[in-house]
Amino acid sequence: MELDPNLFRDSAVSTEQKEENKKTAQSLAQQPKTYELPPSETRRRRVEGHGRQSPPVFLNDIVEQISCSGLDEELDVGLRIFRPDRISGVLLWIHGGGWVLGRADLQDEALWKIAQEAEVAVVSVEYRLAPEYPYPAGPNDCEAAALWLIENASSEFGTENLCIGGGSAGGHLAAVTLLRMRDKHSYTDWKGADMVYGAYELSGAIPSQRYIGGSSPIIDTDTMNWFYDQFLQNGEDRTDPDISPLNARLDNLPPALFTIGTLDPLLDDSLFMHSRWIAAGNQSEIAIYPGGLHAFNNGDTELARTANDRRIEAIRSWIA
Repeated sequence: MELDPNLFRDSAVSTEQKEENKKTAQSLAQQPKTYELPPSETRRRRVEGHGRQSPPVFLNDIVEQISCSGLDEELDVGLRIFRPDRISGVLLWIHGGGWVLGRADLQDEALWKIAQEAEVAVVSVEYRLAPEYPYPAGPNDCEAAALWLIENASSEFGTENLCIGGGSAGGHLAAVTLLRMRDKHSYTDWKGADMVYGAYELSGAIPSQRYIGGSSPIIDTDTMNWFYDQFLQNGEDRTDPDISPLNARLDNLPPALFTIGTLDPLLDDSLFMHSRWIAAGNQSEIAIYPGGLHAFNNGDTELARTANDRRIEAIRSWIA
């Protein structure tokens, strides 16, 4: 579990990554802050490719769009399914976006790559977003999707090798879902957890959310706090393990890979969660990427490719 301090030094950051970070900062400096626009406007701008992201590519011709029953039986939860030719397992994927932004169809290319190269069906969850649907709506939808997958994996996909994963807020929701499935449904048979720069403590206790977030071009401290306020609107105890899974009892959880960049305000979330995962008797690896900003793996850089390839390698090993 020993970490290499050299990974956190500026000398470890490649010239390519420094240039990428500079371009990102310059691009985002010309854009309004997330909290300065209505969520509906920010969602529209993301689909149109404003800021540092290109417009998403929709692979509607190769995906299946179905729904499952929500925890409230009158509500359905959308599921976007990628089926490669060979299926050795299934990845339940939960998208990011601060519980406010994002959609199940905005990562089609990345999820199709995982499906093909890891030989897993990918089930992407269309959970409800804040502020229209604050906590516990999103976590409830992810729990419902997990229940559907556990009950139907064998008949739908011919395998019971199940993994879970998510990025950013999706990493948070993946952790919450693992805990809910263990505690409410006695399910602990997940093969692995692909935890990508998640937020695991929402009460403001994480140091890097302040000292890196103070200057981060992707999500700064004010933006993170705004996201938390949209998600948590009813005076919830933000240290509650169902909200801050870092505070939960973490035994009987699957092997995990935590992916994080050294310039991500959520750096300590991953460092702390990785440590607690191991201390609870689980297997865990942490992959630390010098110079990686939040969501760095969405770029076209060597650092991004290395991180995504490592994740695919981990998924393949879990379902082998």
